[in-house]
Amino acid sequence: MDFLEQAKQLSEHTIELRRDFHRHPELGFEEIRTAGIVAETLTELRMDVTTGVGRTGVVGLLEGTKKFPVVLLRFDMDALPIQEENEIDYASEVPGQMHACGHDSHIAVGLTVAKILAGMREEIPGTVKFVFQPAEEGDGGAALMVEEGLLTDPKPDYALAMHVWNQKPLGWYGLTPGPMMAGAHTFRVKVIGKGGHGAIPQLSIDPIVATAQIITALQTIVSRNVNPLDSAVITVGAFHSGTVFNVIPQDAVFEGTIRTFKPEVFELVEKRFREIVEGIAQTMGCQTEIEIVQVTYPVDNDPALTELMADVVHSIQHEAEVDQAYQTMGSEDFSYMTQGVPGCYMLVGSSNAAKGLDYGHHHPRFNIDEACLPYAVAVMAHGAVEVLASHVTK
Repeated sequence: MDFLEQAKQLSEHTIELRRDFHRHPELGFEEIRTAGIVAETLTELRMDVTTGVGRTGVVGLLEGTKKFPVVLLRFDMDALPIQEENEIDYASEVPGQMHACGHDSHIAVGLTVAKILAGMREEIPGTVKFVFQPAEEGDGGAALMVEEGLLTDPKPDYALAMHVWNQKPLGWYGLTPGPMMAGAHTFRVKVIGKGGHGAIPQLSIDPIVATAQIITALQTIVSRNVNPLDSAVITVGAFHSGTVFNVIPQDAVFEGTIRTFKPEVFELVEKRFREIVEGIAQTMGCQTEIEIVQVTYPVDNDPALTELMADVVHSIQHEAEVDQAYQTMGSEDFSYMTQGVPGCYMLVGSSNAAKGLDYGHHHPRFNIDEACLPYAVAVMAHGAVEVLASHVTK
């Protein structure tokens, strides 16, 4: 089977799908139209289809010549609450919503892979479990699907996923064995003081002053507590307090994210985070409420599976640049699907500066060079078959 030739023959179909999804973006857990198209397509391809997994998720089983092994292919579906600024004929038709991360491409790639593999089911030595996931953008879609039994009946032996990547050009692939994307936690801290008149500060306990010192001190955790050979990020992205110029407010709230690759590094960061927040607040006469919530695990690629996928990329695109040392502090909830399951997450270069298609993910002018799509299709389809045939980690 020449997977690239098949993908190229279907490239207009893939692009048409992608542009349709781009016109009709849906936010996390609201992917009703998208999930309906996915379910209808997989059903037409004679798959065993289950809908409503994780509210709006869709799962399709394609059984080949035998039931086992099983490879899971994940494609995320949700858009972002961003007003699109692209002047293109397939721009978002939904005010304030946009596929600004590339998930429209992922759905189109997934459905094209399904079409190719369904046409060769007699050559597939196992089962392909297609997963179209809702709410990847921090809303817990993967965790909910797993909670509702995604990793059972049948349990996958392997899991693969891909993401178009506008930080890199066409022909580049990120396939890093081991930790590739960071685990993410969110935090929300409320610093409680004593409100009063801004002209009489001695009768108040100012939570803004205390919070300002806390936020500044938190930056010392990475610079002075984390080993310089490890990685961590602490970002405060929101700070809310007060309503008027001459009133010292009762409290202040700040929110943000912690990113780490290693569990032990997160434990250190969390410990110092709590000590700094509570210590400075107490010194300033304030009380605190701290909430830290896990969003994702780190994406930790199985080495053998990642090496196999690198070989697949080179077999599809001989001149491809396969980067096996790329890491990012961005996060991905695909990591919930690889807890106890060997997984490989692949980034596919999708930018083209010459065409102005190099805006970053989550930007209102984000768009990709669609020339990357047939290659992503070919790699995912070929990779699924090769993984099943080689049973690499067993």
